[in-house]
Amino acid sequence: MSAPLLERGRTALLVVDVQEGFRPVIDRFDEVARATAILVQGARALGLPMIVTEQYPKGLGPTIPEVAEHLDGVDRLEKTAFPATEADGFDLAGRDQVLVCGIETHICVHQSAARLLAAGAEVQVVQDAVSSRTPANREVGLRRIEEAGGRRTSVEMALFELLGGAGTDEFKTIQRLIK
Repeated sequence: MSAPLLERGRTALLVVDVQEGFRPVIDRFDEVARATAILVQGARALGLPMIVTEQYPKGLGPTIPEVAEHLDGVDRLEKTAFPATEADGFDLAGRDQVLVCGIETHICVHQSAARLLAAGAEVQVVQDAVSSRTPANREVGLRRIEEAGGRRTSVEMALFELLGGAGTDEFKTIQRLIK
């Protein structure tokens, strides 16, 4: 079975709970923060709709500054349910492919991906832009997403797949972000 390529006109980026309160407890947090910031900037350059959630922001704080600084005009959807799809205002803007990143892989990312897959969306989880408190929980979350029909990707793979070719201003922007 071959996985379809991400298509710009079909893809939305879902950023799940990349919040300040997780910083001290999440494995590889700084790597996830950098990767998520690159994804958000790339999504903006490519004109993708973005959905950003915050799990109980009163307790866990806001989206981290290194990501939030690239989210001008993008609402943050507050939630207390684990799946992002349960947040008030969740809307894929007519897209049926979802690129998912965030925290924690085995809880909110997994449950969001599972709900999206059950609703018929194609889901690709960005493995270098997700994490959990432990590497084992990250891995089990990724494995469960794959078992449900989702696919793994990486920041570079997803952005260049969405580009489809070189020689454009968008290509130059994405190339700068990756380097």
